[in-house]
Parts: sequence; C-alpha cells; structure tokens
Amino acid sequence: MLERLRDLGAGLSSFTERWVPDAWVICMALTVVAMLLAMGGAGAGLEQTLLAWGDGVWELLTLAMQFTIAMVAAHACVASRPVYRALDRLASLPDPARPLQAVALAGAFSLVTGYVNWAVCLVGCALFTPFVLRRNPRVDVRVLIAAAYVGMGTVWQSGLSSSAPLIMATPGNPLIAPGTGAPIVDRLYPVTETLFNPFNLLYALVLGAVGILAALALHPRRDAQTLTPEQAEAILPRQPDPSPPPDTPAGRLDALRLWVLLAAVLLAYPLCHSIATRGFGVSWTINAYNTVFLALALVLHGRPLPFLRACRDGVDAAWGIIVQFPFYGGIFGIIQNTGLGTWLGALFAEISTTRTYPLVVYAYSGLMNLFVPSAGSKWLIEAPYLIPAGGALDVSTVTVVLAYAFGDSTTNLIQPFFALPILAVTRRRFGDVVGYTFLIALACFAVSCAAMLLIPTQW
Repeated sequence: MLERLRDLGAGLSSFTERWVPDAWVICMALTVVAMLLAMGGAGAGLEQTLLAWGDGVWELLTLAMQFTIAMVAAHACVASRPVYRALDRLASLPDPARPLQAVALAGAFSLVTGYVNWAVCLVGCALFTPFVLRRNPRVDVRVLIAAAYVGMGTVWQSGLSSSAPLIMATPGNPLIAPGTGAPIVDRLYPVTETLFNPFNLLYALVLGAVGILAALALHPRRDAQTLTPEQAEAILPRQPDPSPPPDTPAGRLDALRLWVLLAAVLLAYPLCHSIATRGFGVSWTINAYNTVFLALALVLHGRPLPFLRACRDGVDAAWGIIVQFPFYGGIFGIIQNTGLGTWLGALFAEISTTRTYPLVVYAYSGLMNLFVPSAGSKWLIEAPYLIPAGGALDVSTVTVVLAYAFGDSTTNLIQPFFALPILAVTRRRFGDVVGYTFLIALACFAVSCAAMLLIPTQW
C-alpha cells in the first residue's frame, strides 16, 4: 500500500513538472480567467474590465515591498556566521547509528523555523540538511528532505509569518483601504484573534506531530538511499567569508560596529515602545515582523558589509515577489472593481452550508496554491469573495482566514515551488522526494478535513 502511494506521488510530481508552467505564466493565465469571469459571470464590459485591471495593478506595491523585506531579512539572518556554526553543532546531536533520530531532528527544526518564519524555514532547512546528512550517513536522503520540508506544509500558515492573518492585522492593507471600490472588511483583525486563537495553536501542534510521525514511519528499514561521505561533503554549504581587514579610512568607517548597533536600536525601540503601550496583538503586523528580523540580522552579522552582502543575496530569492505582485494586483482590481467578487461570493455561498463552508475554503485554497504559490497575493485575490460569502452564511472572518491559511499550507508539500532551495542544495529533483511528501500531505489532509468540520464558525 505504501509503495503504491509513493508511486502515485511520483506520478503526480512528473505530471506537474511536465505540464505546470512558471508561476508568472500561471498568473497571466489567471488574469485571462478573471477577465472572462468578470465579463461572462459578473456582466462587466471589456473596457470596464481592462480599466479595473489597470486600477489594481499598482495597489499592492506596499505589500510587495513588505514581503520582499521579509524574505531578504530572513535570508540575512540564516546566512550569518553564528547561525552557520550553530547548524553544524545541532546536526551532531543524533546518534549516527539511529537514522530516525536524524529524521526527527530535521522535522523538529523545520517545524520550529516554519512557525517562526517561512523564509527562515526555506533557507535554514536548505542549509541544515547537508550538515545532518554529513553527520548521519545512514539516514535516507529522500525521507530526510521530506522531513526538513514538513514545516512548510504543516505549521507555516499557523505561525508568526502567516501571510493572510498578518495582512488582516496591518493598518492600511488593501482589504480595509482599497484604492478604489468598497472595503472588504470594516476593521483590523489583530493576531490575538487569528494566530493566537486557541484553535489555531492546537491545530499547529497536532498537525506538526502528524507530519513528523508520518516522516518517521516512511523511513525504509533496509535499502535506504544514503550519501557517501564525499557526496555529503560536496553539498555542504560554504561558510560565509570573513570581511578583510580595512586598509583605508573609508574601509575603517565601513567596518565600525557602531552603525549596526545604531540601526538595530533605531529599529527595535519604536517596536518595543508600541508593544509596551499598545499591546502585542495590535503591534504585531507585517512591519513589526520585518523590524524584528532586520534588527536580528544586523546583530548576527555585527558589521555593515557582511550584513549588506547577505541582504544582496537575499534579493535573488525575492525577485519573484517583486515581479509578480503588480500582476496579482491587476487581478485584485478586476475582482474588486467589476462585481466579480460579489458574483463569486454568491456562488460559494450557494454551494456551501454554514458547517461545510470552512472545509470548502480549505480545499479551494489548497487547490489554488498548486497554481499560485504565494499566500499573500493569493489571499488578496480570494478574500474579496471568500469573506462576503462567509458573511452570507454566518461564518466569521476569523474562521475564513484560518481555513484559507490551513489549506494554503497543506498543498505546499506537493508544490515544487517552495522546495527549490532545499532541492538545489541537496542536488535532488522534486520527483525524488514527492512520493514521501505526498504521503505526509495525505495524512495532514485527513486530519485537516476533520478539523474544518469542527472549527467554530463564530468566535
């Protein structure tokens, strides 16, 4: 039975790798679909639809910059020399004769980093996995990669960097203050109502445990696919280079720790003051999140030039956000300004009941994530009709946000987009591991479906 499921997962991966195009191409295809639905379903004219796209295309620039900084700052944290040395020490904890300990460690590391920050999880797990492989030569490389990826499919969207809840908590976000059209929501939703909702915390705990247990169960008892010491050494990331001693007045100014400390204090003090005076729930937004990681990256690097080099490398990982967000903004404009959102909301309300609506949102969000692997931009596309449909069925906005986030997370396990960093470092194809991640996703899907039928519809 397990072997058949692995074959099914490998077949799914082969299909998606062959037939699913680049994410930007998918974005343009969704633009065409949105235009056709606006004209055919919502009754908008061609010119109205084109102008609505144009009105929305630049509406998400602030959000695009916020998510870009999130990726850059997280990359800068992980790329620091202290973190590099800590990863090597952490990888030495398991007993080399017990490969399941290595799988458990990789899974736990993925869960912790995934809960803290999705970008830290992506970059950190990609760097950590080679250390574990070098220290634990008997572990199956495919299962270890699946375990290291499990945080992205279980706890990320329940954690501190969950895109939709942070957007809902950020003042001036496009759902509460769109440039054109009526607002989708009439107030902010602080993270105390979403991310620190008891149901969300319990869901993250249970699903994280399911993910790790599934990975442990999948490790082969014999014929494990392992790496030789030479292969493990070849994929080990290179330690960040130390800065050369300054030999000019400008170089000595560049090397002063004073600038780093000043920047960290300037970033940290206003946030600490806001938390102390206004409370954590109100203060914790996308901007606050980025403030923490920028300040942490500065402290970890200690000097300006290493910090700036790490940020420059992080921009390479964030280019997709920069390029794609304006085009997703155009889709947002069509949904918001043509009546398409109202039409889709009525359609969702018609096919659901109050009790089943969270499950419908969960499944729909997971399906869309296979084509649009960007939780923040996808939420802005879907929220204009998912939230009103929930309101029509007497399902609270908090429930809709959580169901959307849970669905977006599960299918990350069979979506190759977010696996690219760890696959690049380990020199593996997604087809090598998707059979295992697919089985983990099945277990998570079953638990999540039950959770969606139990989640309160009002808070």
